[in-house]
Amino acid sequence: MPDRCTCGAELPPDARFCHRCGKPQFDYPEIEPTAEPSVQPPSGAAAPPAPSEIGFHNGTAVRIGFFVALLAMLAFLLPGPLLFPILRLFVGFFLAGAVATIWYGRRTGQRLTLRSGARMGWITGIFSFAMFVAVFTAAVVAISNQGGLVNFYRKQVAVQDPNVEQVLRTLNDPAGSAMLIGVFLVMFFVLLTTLPMLGGALGAKLSERRA
Repeated sequence: MPDRCTCGAELPPDARFCHRCGKPQFDYPEIEPTAEPSVQPPSGAAAPPAPSEIGFHNGTAVRIGFFVALLAMLAFLLPGPLLFPILRLFVGFFLAGAVATIWYGRRTGQRLTLRSGARMGWITGIFSFAMFVAVFTAAVVAISNQGGLVNFYRKQVAVQDPNVEQVLRTLNDPAGSAMLIGVFLVMFFVLLTTLPMLGGALGAKLSERRA
């Protein structure tokens, strides 16, 4: 290290800078800044969103189930021979579960399993039963306003059967009618939920084969 700076000032021992002009007295090596490593985006396509679970919290499943159940109920209530409502009951609500499942799969793009298809059919069946209860209640109120089952039967049938009238009188009793209505509703709840569930499982199986 020189004793004097280039400006002429006398430097003390081990001086790093000139006290007069501030010139450094040592040559410091230049430190190159290190480049920060760039963060690379993850390779590959983004993972698809997780499929929504089918239930009453799923708005798409609820809307499809309600609409298909409404169509099935309207088809069931169409007038026709006595055998046709029974046939429409089994075939119509079974197909309702299948149609609702296939429709939901195409709408959402999800690949439904047998369990998911059965759940979609179950939602359709619950709506179907609720609509059936509303129609059944309206029919019971209408028959009651016409004087009960016996009078309603006499107005609808030209030749009355005494045995049928005896059964209807028994059903007019509050205890007998309550028991009949309970059994009737339980039977239709089982039918209107089981048939769409089986149809929904079939619809999921058909969708799986097409995929």
